[in-house]
Amino acid sequence: MEGINFGTQEIKMIDRASISLTGVNKIVSFDDEEFLMETTVGNIRLLGEGLELLKLDTNDGNVKIKGKINSFTYIDGKTTKKEESVITKLFK
Repeated sequence: MEGINFGTQEIKMIDRASISLTGVNKIVSFDDEEFLMETTVGNIRLLGEGLELLKLDTNDGNVKIKGKINSFTYIDGKTTKKEESVITKLFK
């Protein structure tokens, strides 16, 4: 049975202080408190404090971020109204 290959994703987080991701297609937006990313397996919202982009490899889709990581969420269709309006604007 053939289907669409969405690719794979690997996530490695160390002590809530750094995170490495593969399969990142695009960083939609980021600042020191939030990263929004499109990946091969879904959109991701990363929240924290003092977040800093250490590595971005656009060819391989590898991203490394450091800072205090408070939340890591795949964004599906189940969002609150407030989140929905922000996400709708970002991912159109």
